[in-house]
Amino acid sequence: MKAELNQRITQVGPGTPGGELLRRYWQPVALLDEFNPALDPAMGVRPVKAVRVLGQDFVLFRNAQGAFGLLDRDCPHRGADLAFGRNEGDGLRCPFHGWKFDVSGQCTETPAEPAGSTLCTRIQQRSYPLIEKAGALFGWFGPEGSTPPPFPALDCFEAPATHSFVFKGLWHCNWLQAFEVGIDPAHASYLHRFFNDASLEGSYGKQFRGASVGEVGGERWPMTKVLREFGQPEISFTQQPYGLQLTALRPMTDALTHVRITNAVFPQTFVIPLSETMTITQMHVPVDDTHNHWFAFFTSFDKPVDKDTMRNQRLDAVTLPDYIPKSGRHNNWGFSAEEQQNRTYLGMGEDDINVHDQWACESMGAIQDRTREHLGTTDKVIMANRRMLLQAMDTVEQGGTPPGIADPAQHASITGPDTVDGIAPTEGWPTWWQDAVRAKRAGAPWQNAAAQAATETAGAK
Repeated sequence: MKAELNQRITQVGPGTPGGELLRRYWQPVALLDEFNPALDPAMGVRPVKAVRVLGQDFVLFRNAQGAFGLLDRDCPHRGADLAFGRNEGDGLRCPFHGWKFDVSGQCTETPAEPAGSTLCTRIQQRSYPLIEKAGALFGWFGPEGSTPPPFPALDCFEAPATHSFVFKGLWHCNWLQAFEVGIDPAHASYLHRFFNDASLEGSYGKQFRGASVGEVGGERWPMTKVLREFGQPEISFTQQPYGLQLTALRPMTDALTHVRITNAVFPQTFVIPLSETMTITQMHVPVDDTHNHWFAFFTSFDKPVDKDTMRNQRLDAVTLPDYIPKSGRHNNWGFSAEEQQNRTYLGMGEDDINVHDQWACESMGAIQDRTREHLGTTDKVIMANRRMLLQAMDTVEQGGTPPGIADPAQHASITGPDTVDGIAPTEGWPTWWQDAVRAKRAGAPWQNAAAQAATETAGAK
């Protein structure tokens, strides 16, 4: 790839082709957990956060009625930092001259002005649409005065709070190289290879480690065994309204094949199975050109999610209140030569494979130099996604509507998307995985409730 093309697909700031494209999609800006005083005691005193997204600075705050506001961070008076503003319950007041703003960005007071001044009625700080979904707050940063697209009806946003959980973390690298790891089906056989399999008991909430993919000869196989023993997946993809559906087949015997169906929801989200009944929908949100937050939404199609367990597992790996990982370049991502020799292919821990992905992404550098890469057959999805990204940038530059979940015309056709991770009969695996999806949805209490509600609504008409 030429250097100028690499620059085009990685820059996210205002006015850049990539930045203008990504601003047409809803972006998660914070977890609701970030306003929980039990996790961050400062929020009990002053629920205000500085937020940086797509190379821009914002202030996010909650008023006394529980409503959130997302505003440009520089005070429209003389540019002081509103992230240090006084949250007075009915608005955020700039300490410089006392100008006050409500959650809509309207200036409500300019106390230093002469009595009777109406200046405040003419001051409007830009505010950004916010939606609360699945335990996170999403902002939309498209052109001022334009209408956001409908919020996407993906499974992770349709499931009730009882069956969903969200977490996040900060990575020190460009968003695209992080996203490209998530849509690469081949890397898991190497980067996440364990030399020994863990018990299937007590593996709740952990990806790959201890998760079962089904039975072979009456024995339940952990995913780690499949990945270790079958390292040459047959990868294919199909175009979908939301982006790409990915299929990775690992032939095991003449009669059995491991089937893994995942998805790339354009432009920055992938949907993968965590287990036979839980999925992960992960979004990589640019902070700026050299940092990104991953937001992982876990959706259960079976029992309610044990949020305390999943939260505590992940809190061990980050420092609050900024969700910065404890492992990183500063400590070689926890690398152990002994572990690499005897227990794992990478040598960076057995409990949290997120560190494995973090190393792969961050070790490329803050922005991967794609002029030096040599792509192979297993990178066909990476290449297809880059073509989509460049085409979408061209579309937005030409005044068109970006594809997928940013296109209101596609909203009704984008649901799910479905994932599968299991052992299927080699003959007839396409039918097998469709049947597995139907069975999973049929067993989901919240799917049944939604279907029942839709039936009752239709019957009432």
